[in-house]
Amino acid sequence: MTDLPPERVAAVFGVASVVVSLGGIALAVALAPWFSWTANALSDLGVAADRVVAAAFNGGLIVGGALALPYAWALWATARDRVGRAVAALFAVVSALMAGVGAFPAETALHAPVAVGFFLGLTLLLGADGLRRRDTLVGRLLLLAPVVHVAAWAAWLAVLDAGDGIAVPELVGALLLAGWVLAGSAVAPLADRARR
Repeated sequence: MTDLPPERVAAVFGVASVVVSLGGIALAVALAPWFSWTANALSDLGVAADRVVAAAFNGGLIVGGALALPYAWALWATARDRVGRAVAALFAVVSALMAGVGAFPAETALHAPVAVGFFLGLTLLLGADGLRRRDTLVGRLLLLAPVVHVAAWAAWLAVLDAGDGIAVPELVGALLLAGWVLAGSAVAPLADRARR
C-alpha cells in the first residue's frame, strides 16, 4: 500500500467499500420480499431465515468495513494536522463499527451497541470533518450532513410508532457515509481537489 499514492488507495478502496456495502444491502433487500422500509430495520436482513439474504447483508457490511480501512490510511497519510488525523482515526472506527453490524447480527448482545456506535460515530465524523474544513465549500456542505442525519432520525420518531422499523433513517446514514467517502472527504475520488 505504501507504494501507491494515498489518493489512488482512496479511489480504489473507497469505491470498493461503498459498492460492496451498499451492494450487499441492495441485494439483501431485493432477495427479501417480506422486507418493508417502514416496518423493518436494515439489520433484520442480517437475521433473515434465508441464509443468502443474511449473508448478503452481513457479508457486505463486514467486507465493506474491511475495505474502508485502507481509505482511513489514505486520510491519515494526507492529513496536514492533528485534526485531520483525528478524522482519519474516527473514520477507521466508524468502518470497524460498520463491519461489526454485520459480524454481530441483530439477535446478538453486541449488535445494539455496535449499531448505535456506528450511527453516532458517523454523525460525529461528518461534523468534525465539516468543522475542520469549514472555510471550504465542501466543509460548509459537510456541516449540513449531521443535521440531515439527525433530522432523519427525528422525523422517524415523529412520524412512526415506536415499534415501527428504522430502515429509512438507517439508509440515510449509509448514503451520507457513502457520499462522504466518494465525494466529501479530503481524499474522496470524486471531489474536485481545487475546492478542498
